[in-house]
Amino acid sequence: MVHPTASIIILASTDTQQWEQVHRFSVARRDTHDPHLLVFKDKLFVYTGTWYCGDTSPKRGDYDLNRHLGYAAWSEDGATWHSPIMLEGTFGHYVWRANAFGGKAYLCGRRKKGFAMAPRGEGAMVESVMLESDDGLIWRTRALFQEVRGDETAFQFEPDGSIIAIGRRGRDNAQLLRSEPPYTQWERKELDRYVGGPLLARWAGRYVGGGLQALDNSSYKTSLRWLVDDQLHEFAQLPSGGDNSYPGFVELSPTRALVSWYSSHEKNANGEIITAIYLADLETTD
Repeated sequence: MVHPTASIIILASTDTQQWEQVHRFSVARRDTHDPHLLVFKDKLFVYTGTWYCGDTSPKRGDYDLNRHLGYAAWSEDGATWHSPIMLEGTFGHYVWRANAFGGKAYLCGRRKKGFAMAPRGEGAMVESVMLESDDGLIWRTRALFQEVRGDETAFQFEPDGSIIAIGRRGRDNAQLLRSEPPYTQWERKELDRYVGGPLLARWAGRYVGGGLQALDNSSYKTSLRWLVDDQLHEFAQLPSGGDNSYPGFVELSPTRALVSWYSSHEKNANGEIITAIYLADLETTD
């Protein structure tokens, strides 16, 4: 999963049917991981967290969150790209989904508590902070919102600046989080299920949550759910299996949206399991 040969590939399409590569970048001696898109101040940013590898792929027990570092690519027109650009203020942070509000950009950053010296740094010793930026490239800590078992978190902003978020909690049930400016106090409510690679987006004035859902002890699917009365209600289970999730979402109209995800439920002509990216066209009459 962590290799110095990894790269981020950016694809573009005018019809969502035919896609072409418009940019590709890598970071020397680092693994590029979990890219996310953000439109901010008339620029399109692609953010990625990077594990330090050195010259070869590290053993899983040697992964070190303290040496993590965020990078970005950005473009003003989708054709000419600038990258890789190191994100100041992200060393020791695993950056994840981005959002923007009030002329500032925000990232979820996971880090070891006190930047403790220990291998990897996943699990209870990880805390999550909300990172803030004026330009999308130089970052500072705005708020600490998970002190124990921090993980992937998807933010959305209300018109008054208040935050609603879905936070993964390792293999435990996910949490619904809320906060108001200046984001020093957080309300947390446990959801009734595990959510891996959480998504939180708006569609026709409602919130859509998504991510990996456990069907049983050995089977996982990527699904989409309406967030209603602080609970997630499934309305679409996407074709998926094995290693899958990390959905992306684009609202096209009040009744139509696109969702992307990756999955490894299909095989090639030789019967070997493959991992592929999928795109679904969603319609609703509600």
